[in-house]
This record gives sequence, structure tokens and C-alpha cells, in this order.
Amino acid sequence: MSFTKLTDLDLAGKRVLIRSDLNVPVKNGKVTSDARISASLPTFEHCLKAGAKVMVMSHLGRPEEGVYSEENSLAPVAADLGAKLGREVRLVKDYLETAPEVADGELVLLENVRFNKGEKKDDEALSKQYAALCDVYVMDAFGTAHRAQASTHGAGKFAPTACAGLLLAEELDALQKALAEPKRPMVAIVGGSKVSTKLTVLEALSTKVDQLVVGGGIANTFIKAAGHEIGKSLCEDDLVETAKALMEKMTANNATIPIATDVVCGKQFDENEPAVTKPVAEVAADDMIFDIGPDSANALAEIIKNAGTVVWNGPVGVFEFDQFGEGTKTISMAIAETEAFTLAGGGDTIAAIQKYDIYDRVSYISTAGGAFLEYLEGKTLPAVAMLEARAKG
Repeated sequence: MSFTKLTDLDLAGKRVLIRSDLNVPVKNGKVTSDARISASLPTFEHCLKAGAKVMVMSHLGRPEEGVYSEENSLAPVAADLGAKLGREVRLVKDYLETAPEVADGELVLLENVRFNKGEKKDDEALSKQYAALCDVYVMDAFGTAHRAQASTHGAGKFAPTACAGLLLAEELDALQKALAEPKRPMVAIVGGSKVSTKLTVLEALSTKVDQLVVGGGIANTFIKAAGHEIGKSLCEDDLVETAKALMEKMTANNATIPIATDVVCGKQFDENEPAVTKPVAEVAADDMIFDIGPDSANALAEIIKNAGTVVWNGPVGVFEFDQFGEGTKTISMAIAETEAFTLAGGGDTIAAIQKYDIYDRVSYISTAGGAFLEYLEGKTLPAVAMLEARAKG
């Protein structure tokens, strides 16, 4: 991959427009999780230090396009960002009508791009309006790099110069390191409730990895495919044959999908439900599997400790309920302790990393969900393709 990086450019006195991913949870007018804001700070600080006139844009939530709504305003983000930078961050609303006046070394936040008609459809006229605001367009929102939209793709096509921000460049470097030339053995952990939503990822990874660990509801479909009773557990019966075929394909390639030998069950999905550990062969007709058992978790921990590269997307149990969180906790600890290059991504995964306090012990944490998965699938991300095309001139 070759694209222009922000660090390659002289930014002094330039109007710099940064597309960041500041789509953070907001409750009662306050940001409740600032991970994405913090991850974007190095790019902002680099531009401010260089003496650029900095404009930052992002989406927030899912407002009706073209319609302003108080609940999706970036005002709480501007307040949080101002506190972090130790200076006032103005929120600019009508930037399409009148280009904002920004001083050298000042940063302003432009209101939610989804309030602009044509944003999602990558409208050319809107893209050109964004591009006209700047001398340098910086794409730094890996979380939206898989969507061809006016602020993530079109603006970069028409801006005088387009480059990758520090966060985006770092994300792509980490993904490349994990996937292009991984240190072996390579292990992927893919959790989640449904095989159907992760099927293309599982199929793409099955050809790259030495061991493919499936967790959560996905694992139940594979446990059933291995011939075990799973009671009333979440399962996609129509994909049992697909799971069987994947297991056979990996075995033929001298790779494996480890199947749990013991599981943690309950009778109903409830935070007060007692957890019962049993061998996988003893799951009853009215049982629901909510986690992997200690033997299975320890076996996976061993695999992780001996790996060269670990890619993690999704927990292996219902870790929100502590009694069904031991499997995910064991795996989290193994990821924290392994010598391998570890790459984690996706919202639930980040929640587990925070819960078990291993944030500083993962080699790279991707702030993205959808884009992370599409990259794992080997898809071309429109924003990245645009940056590559611009670098070629």
C-alpha cells in the first residue's frame, strides 16, 4: 500500500480538513466513552503544532440525513475535545454556506456531516464543497473507511492534496503486519452471536490462519456440526453444513478449528442465572450454552501463548454477565501475556479489553468494527483506494 502520509507534508498556514471518527456514545449531553476522541488526538496535535488552520469533521449517530437534530449534535464532542486540548473548540454549523475563519494553530469542529444532504451517497457536489474548504484533506477515520461517502471518499478525490492521518496510517500498518506477513503460528479468534454475519470473515481467515477459534453463538453452530447436542442454545441450523465444510477444509490444510470440550450453561438468558459447567457431551435438551468451560479456555490460552500472531474479534461468551465471562477473561489474560503480535478490533472486543483491564497489553487495538472486518475479509476499502489513487497522481 502506498499513500501520502500527513507526516510527509508541510502544513504551516495551510487549511487542513480532517475526517475523523468521533462517533462516540453520548448520554445526557456528555460523552460516556472517549476512546475514539483520544485515538484521534495525535493527528490533531500534529497539525496544530505545525501551525495549520485545522477543521475536523465527523458523523455522530444516525440522524435523518439533511435534518439537524439536537441529540446528534457534536456539541458534547466539542466540549470533551476542548477539555483534552486545554483550549476552546468552536463548533461550526453553517460551514457549507460560509467557509469558517480559522486562525493558524486553531482547531474548530464542523457539525455532524450527516446533517448534510448527499453525505451517504457520496454526492459529487457536496464532496466538492468539502474539498473547497481546504488545502489538505486528511482521512483519519478508519472506522468509516469501508464506506464511500462524501466526507470519507469524495472530499479526498477533489481536495488539492489528500493524505492519511496518523491513526489511519497506524491502523493500516498494523493490519498489514498481522495479515500480509504474519509471524506463525497465526491464530484468529472470531466471536459473536451469528455465523451469518461473520461467515465471509471466517472463510477468508480459514485460508490464512493455523488455528481459527470460534466463540459466542458462532461456536454453538460448530459444536453442533461436530455432532454434539446443544439444547436450546443460539444456533443457525441452516449453516451447520457450512461449518462442517469449513472444519474439513481447515483439517485438509493442516489447520484446525478447536471445538470446546466443556461448556458453561444456564436455562435462561438472565444476569442472575446460575452457571453450570459440564462436558460438552452432557448438554441437556433445555440447556443454553453461554460460555466455554475452564478446560477449553485453558487449551485456548495455551494456543494463544504459543502463537506468533493473534487477531481477535469478538468475545467467546456472554461476558457482560460475570458468571459467563470466565472464558473471555482467560483469553484476554492469555492475549495480554503472549509474546505474539496481537491485533484486536470491534466494539464488543474493546468492551472486554476494558473490562479485564488489558488495554496497554494488546499490540494494536483497532477502533473500527465494520472496516476492520472488511479488511480481514480482503475487501478493498474505498477511502484507502482513494488515497492510493491520489498518491499515484
